[in-house]
Amino acid sequence: MTALFAYLDAVKARDPAARSRWEVMLYPGVWALGFHRIAHALYNARLFLLARVVNHTGRFLTAIDIHPGAKIGREFFIDHGFVVIGETAEIGDGVTIYQCVTLGGTDPANGIPGKRHPTIADGVIIGSGAQVLGPILVGTRARIGANAVVTRDVPEGATMVGIPAKSTLVDAGDYARKFVPYGTPCSQRFDPETQKLEILRCEVETLRARLDALAPHEAGVDAADAMTRQNQG
Repeated sequence: MTALFAYLDAVKARDPAARSRWEVMLYPGVWALGFHRIAHALYNARLFLLARVVNHTGRFLTAIDIHPGAKIGREFFIDHGFVVIGETAEIGDGVTIYQCVTLGGTDPANGIPGKRHPTIADGVIIGSGAQVLGPILVGTRARIGANAVVTRDVPEGATMVGIPAKSTLVDAGDYARKFVPYGTPCSQRFDPETQKLEILRCEVETLRARLDALAPHEAGVDAADAMTRQNQG
């Protein structure tokens, strides 16, 4: 019971909408994790069919699909539903995942044999709609922004945004915070590629303005040269 209360308190600390432990008990993510603990135990006992029955029951009731083979640590929290977690996924302690996230599998030819899904280290936050694909490692306390598509290893503490996801700078104050909802600060952020294009656009406009400023002077010089040639002729 103490472990259950500790888990409910950990979830409550990450969700400002939760007013009590009893309210947290109604969350689909909490129930999905409970079903998975049972399914995972059956999976480890090689009772694969029973594990799948529990898995499908949990998916039907919660709209969260966690394969019985996935390994999940302590204080894992899924905020809302429609999450898919694959068979060889490994999730550390204190991880938070928002709605519509996929920890999906790809061809494991470039990774560990038989390992098709990502490994999520402790304290990671994955924003809504993000897709983390393949046998990659998402480092400790990394943050994956909403709708990002991650296909390569993520360094420890990095904040990833965009398609494909790339690391972006965040304020030191934001980085030092223990928990950031949806993985990134709510202040305005841009995709790194968009930032590069915006910088190039500004440089082109600056060069164009300089050319426009030089154009009247050059036109005057050309006219003077034409008049000189005409007088000489």
